[in-house]
Amino acid sequence: MRSQDTADTTADSSMGRVVGRRLLINGELVEADATYASLNPATGEVLGHAPEAGVEHAVAAVAAARRAFDTGDWATDTELRIRCLDQLHRALVEHRDEFAALTIAEVGATPALTQGAQLDGPIAIVRYYADLLKTYPMTEDLGNVESRGMLHHRWVEKEGAGVVGAIIAYNYPNQLALAKLAPALAAGCTVVLKAAPDTPLVTLALGELIANHTDIPAGVVNVLSSSDPAVGAVLTTDPDVDMVTFTGSTPTGRAIMAAASGTLKRVFLELGGKSAAIVLDDADFNMAAVFAAFSMVTHAGQGCALTSRLLVPNSHHDEIVEMIKTNFSHVRYGDPTDPKTYMGPLISAKQRDKVDAMVQRAVAAGATLVTGGEKVDPGFFYTPTLLTNVDPDSEIAQEEVFGPVLTVIGYDDDDDAVRIANNSIYGLSGAVFGSQDRALALARRIRTGTFSINGGNYFSPDAPFGGYKQSGIGREMGIAGLEEFLESKTFAVPVAGAGG
Repeated sequence: MRSQDTADTTADSSMGRVVGRRLLINGELVEADATYASLNPATGEVLGHAPEAGVEHAVAAVAAARRAFDTGDWATDTELRIRCLDQLHRALVEHRDEFAALTIAEVGATPALTQGAQLDGPIAIVRYYADLLKTYPMTEDLGNVESRGMLHHRWVEKEGAGVVGAIIAYNYPNQLALAKLAPALAAGCTVVLKAAPDTPLVTLALGELIANHTDIPAGVVNVLSSSDPAVGAVLTTDPDVDMVTFTGSTPTGRAIMAAASGTLKRVFLELGGKSAAIVLDDADFNMAAVFAAFSMVTHAGQGCALTSRLLVPNSHHDEIVEMIKTNFSHVRYGDPTDPKTYMGPLISAKQRDKVDAMVQRAVAAGATLVTGGEKVDPGFFYTPTLLTNVDPDSEIAQEEVFGPVLTVIGYDDDDDAVRIANNSIYGLSGAVFGSQDRALALARRIRTGTFSINGGNYFSPDAPFGGYKQSGIGREMGIAGLEEFLESKTFAVPVAGAGG
């Protein structure tokens, strides 16, 4: 859908404002009658304004996606899809530095994070699915079967699931958008992508990149921004949407699943987590403490797979707590544009207040505040926070905080550690430190979708990511991520001359 539109798709050099942001609907970059502000979370100042899409924009986007799927070539032309994904990857690489600057300004990510899951990782996802589509078998031969005295030849063809409503969260907007968009497009689906209300500008920039630098046909990708929940509701209830994929909180995921049930949409959910890192008594305590501390404050704790519960042997509890406290004292937080900054801000004052309220309630309930628990202005910063004497059944141990808060829980033996780790409605991730065979055996007893052993990194475009229990339904990335967006159609024909 290449156009001659040259509207700016990034922030200006001062990062003080963003211009040219528009919705992408049916191949056109369009404005809305109203806008709303997006804030720079490091300063609390207005970064720019996003179009306030209304229900009418959502309905138009769904209709465009429906037409593109039903009447265009996108769903059936694999070579077109490969070419367009190649173009999207190339455009993202060429505009990488502009997207990095905008991601740092709007999301509060550090430069180091843009080299991973905030930007470079998502760009690699597009490359992965463009390449996978070149080799993935869209047909499967089942051979012949005898029935009613005749031979019948059968085979299976894979095809796109249809129109996809994709709703993303604010914490890693590039990752979440492209981990949905790339496999959906590779499968032959058409998409209506709704940006997170707190980080609309970077997702709208993706829509503008698609419009200006790819041959993706009109209606195949539509991008909306809105602070009105009614816009997202269209994607979960409109009968022309075949599938909903959502990343966000588990309570919202439940509501989306309920809303989608009215039309029996396929639902693909990547939800919350309250993951546990377990330190065994034969572990390298220093390595475990470094991992636990610095992973917990990555992106100010705004990650669903972060191990926010640290389970330690009671016999070494105080020793490990002191190590964590020391590591937290070395965390440099502040201006995310500074390459030396390790931890940036929380996304908003509302989120910071929520985190602080949970910490204060935990202390009131008997937890010990070892360090942290402070708001830092300007911007929406919260100091790395360590809590001990935490009841495994308490709110702070059971509910997702989404902030730089680590709770330490003691255990007696391996069975006790497994029991505490599995004592959660969530099952997204986990970690264990110890001798490898023992650690692996324990990891296999934890009900969770991803697991790190002694600091191993599972997160990459070819590795399925998702959770057990109330952490979601389905898997993003990898071959499994493509197959979430595919339907299977089984065919059979009589074999000529093979009758009885």
